[in-house]
Amino acid sequence: MSMAKTSETSHLKNATNFDELIAYIISYGATYNPSRASIQLTALKALSASAKPYLTAVHDALPAYDSAVAARKVAFAPVGKLVTRVNNAIKATETSEQVDNNVATLVRKLQGRRATPKKTAEEKAAALAAGQTIVEKSSTHLDFITRADNLDEFTKFLSSVPLYAPNEEELKVTALTALHNDLNAKNTEVINAEVIVSNARIARNKMLYTPLTGLVDIALDTKTYIKSAFGATSPQYKQISKLKFTKPRS
Repeated sequence: MSMAKTSETSHLKNATNFDELIAYIISYGATYNPSRASIQLTALKALSASAKPYLTAVHDALPAYDSAVAARKVAFAPVGKLVTRVNNAIKATETSEQVDNNVATLVRKLQGRRATPKKTAEEKAAALAAGQTIVEKSSTHLDFITRADNLDEFTKFLSSVPLYAPNEEELKVTALTALHNDLNAKNTEVINAEVIVSNARIARNKMLYTPLTGLVDIALDTKTYIKSAFGATSPQYKQISKLKFTKPRS
């Protein structure tokens, strides 16, 4: 899933509306004559030009992030079925029941399954009515970093079991170790790409939304000046009143 891609539209819309506002101001000629330097035409043009690279930086960073997320999803996809095969391979050997149980527990962690089924709403209500305390462990092991760590734990445990010596290449400890290393690398790539996107967004938001000096506040003050200079019912104000400038929800 892309990193809140739909929310990027509002930032671009602010910049686009700012340029449209400037276009209307140019058409007003010398009648647009504010005393405040930061909303004069020259300053508005400079602010628009300064903001564009920040918007572009976010736009350019998102594809790399999306690609990293997609690559990670593909890399993790076979893990569930693979560890099921390992579990069956263990069961086919002469390992002890304790070893088999340990492997089964690690497989459940890797697959995000519970050792016991989650209680239904009716079972919870009955337990509460009987004065029993309900404690259920959260099944959050499908988190990518946790799953990679669990695979590492799983692989190290298998390496300590002398009877685990499959002939299938993909089930061997060396192959599982290589898979773990690849999953870790995929996680790192996502994290690094996310940092770039996040920092680009911080810089863009500072340019667009800093109180008083950011593009949006300057645009709103410019609209207010036009309302004052030309009048609230003037054709000029009606032209620019439709231009909306919004800020992200905190």
